[in-house]
Amino acid sequence: MTNLHYPNLLAPLDLGFTTLRNRVMMGSMHTGLEDRFYNYGKLAAYFRERARGGVGLIVTGGISPDRRGWLLPFGGTLNSVFDLWNHRRVTTAVHQEGGKILMQILHAGRYGYQPLVVSASAVKSPISKFRPRALTEKGIESTIRDYVRCARLAQRAGYDGVEIMGSEGYLLNQFLCARTNLRTDRWGGSIENRMRLPVEIVRRVRAAVGTNCIIMYRHSLLDLVDGGNSWDDVVAVAKALEQAGVTIMNTGYGWHEARVPTIVTSVPRAAFRSVAARLRRELTIPVVVSNRINMPAEAEDIVHNGEADMISMARPFLADPDFVNKAATGRSDQINTCIGCNQACLDHTFANRRASCLVNPRAGHETELIYNKTLKKRRIAVVGAGPAGLSAATVAAECGHDVTLFDSSERIGGQFNLAMRVPGKEEFSETIRYFGRRIELTGVKLVLNQRVSRAQLMAQGFDDIIVATGIRPRTPPIDGIDHPKVLSYIDVLRDQAHVGRRVAIIGAGGIGFDVGEFLLHDPATPLPVPVAHWAGEWGVDLHAAPDSGNGGLTVPTPAIPVRQITLLQRKTSKLGAGLGKTSGWVHRATLQRNQVEMLAGVSYDKIDDRGLHITVNGKARLLEVDNIILCAGQDALAELMPSKKTRSGPRFHLIGGAALAAELDAKRAIREGAELAAGL
Repeated sequence: MTNLHYPNLLAPLDLGFTTLRNRVMMGSMHTGLEDRFYNYGKLAAYFRERARGGVGLIVTGGISPDRRGWLLPFGGTLNSVFDLWNHRRVTTAVHQEGGKILMQILHAGRYGYQPLVVSASAVKSPISKFRPRALTEKGIESTIRDYVRCARLAQRAGYDGVEIMGSEGYLLNQFLCARTNLRTDRWGGSIENRMRLPVEIVRRVRAAVGTNCIIMYRHSLLDLVDGGNSWDDVVAVAKALEQAGVTIMNTGYGWHEARVPTIVTSVPRAAFRSVAARLRRELTIPVVVSNRINMPAEAEDIVHNGEADMISMARPFLADPDFVNKAATGRSDQINTCIGCNQACLDHTFANRRASCLVNPRAGHETELIYNKTLKKRRIAVVGAGPAGLSAATVAAECGHDVTLFDSSERIGGQFNLAMRVPGKEEFSETIRYFGRRIELTGVKLVLNQRVSRAQLMAQGFDDIIVATGIRPRTPPIDGIDHPKVLSYIDVLRDQAHVGRRVAIIGAGGIGFDVGEFLLHDPATPLPVPVAHWAGEWGVDLHAAPDSGNGGLTVPTPAIPVRQITLLQRKTSKLGAGLGKTSGWVHRATLQRNQVEMLAGVSYDKIDDRGLHITVNGKARLLEVDNIILCAGQDALAELMPSKKTRSGPRFHLIGGAALAAELDAKRAIREGAELAAGL
């Protein structure tokens, strides 16, 4: 039956020997649960919830075929029959919910954070401290056998097939590119030789698993690094892989060491759809498009236009496991949208922590954070409709409590209303939209434009009072801080105060960088930034000529700064050191490209009509600026909390920025709200 809401996206995909129930794929994400056998029960629950949510095909996080392929010491590996029982827990859970699942075989190559690393050549990666050994002829043959054994074991474990990871700069990508393949034997040199390893692996895996098994290959369409492959090379490899036995061609963009963002929130939605469409015209097998597709409307449009046969949405299934079911039943307005922040997923992965999701703290914790219906209904007041308060109020109401949410503002969202005004962070508005809908659906009573006192709350007979009042911007003690030149970040982002061309920003945390990017945006460029504009800014050639090389890189469009900005901090550490590991470099690069001067170890002497007087490394300096913008931290707003506990009356709880205002942390705020509400 054709779905009325998204008829192309939710149509079945016939692979001949099997059929996928729709064109939506949950792409591979490493959660950390794959790496320890005792976590496979949690991993099974995680995948079960997504399969129940209606997704057509699931791909696991990367599983190594041997020890040399580990990302981390003792990482997830499938090379023994003793591993089968744990994997069968995963496949059984998915199949019981009507889903299909592939196991991704990932050999890290030189990206491994362990001393056994190998690669095509002994070329060290900039993101690992270990120099790889170049695989010998014998080592290559052994690696091929390990892939085959891993695939056969995956089949025995009940997987519907495997995905062979050949993108993002991992081992097979390292063999494919002259950047890392310096060999002169039959495995190096021409593209025919460089592709020999992935093609041989696919050919032998197909022979081992038979015809009724899905083999998906994740192919790098744009390497986005110097020494990356040309488009002609990309197509030649894809056609050879198709001939070798690939069922579905997945697509990837950018090595992990690339200096081009590919998945952070500032990347426009579906930025790479045109590249996948070009490859689809070259192949007869289904092609998957990936990266920054997070809502069903864009996904439907891509399939409808024939640009791809399937849509890979990895992080959107962290944010909302019911994504497909909501889309299929006309409830897209209820989807908890991935905002591309990376803070709880990739940042956790690269820190060797369990992955989760900023907007959905249950992700990866399905067996631990459970929203059960209460047996004893409580009357709960939540004060503050920022991320912490929204999370607490809606989860408490979902659990069956009587919840009233107060805020002195005219709208919900708190600091997210500021974040969504920063270029590249427009997605934050989706989270506000989601919580607004959750308030309606769960029956939370919303009271806006009202500042409540503790006495007023006590008089209303609440059983629990959750204080999520957030923060106030800190005003540093600088001589002249009341000068008309001085603005707070709230004046700039919320109140749209006029800001001159020469600006000093005091404070280089996340807010300081956000304000810098806000002030550097040319109002003539629409938001969200168009794909062509973004590609020019970062030097991405989305429409390269067939024989153009260098992995899709081109000369970036020169930046023309709209303001002269100096970013300052008291600390002597690198500016932006506290930003996210996988996204902070993007913000630093943006400011550097726009010639922002960044100064550390600054003492602020005074502010007067001439500007900001500072001392740097013992030398006095005057910044002749039109405005000084304060982004110098925050103080908690927790006045509603009683000074001491009492035996009678309501229970008070403190969460979010009101509890800890050191640096605005929506991830912690939403998690704290959910955990508190679930435990009431």
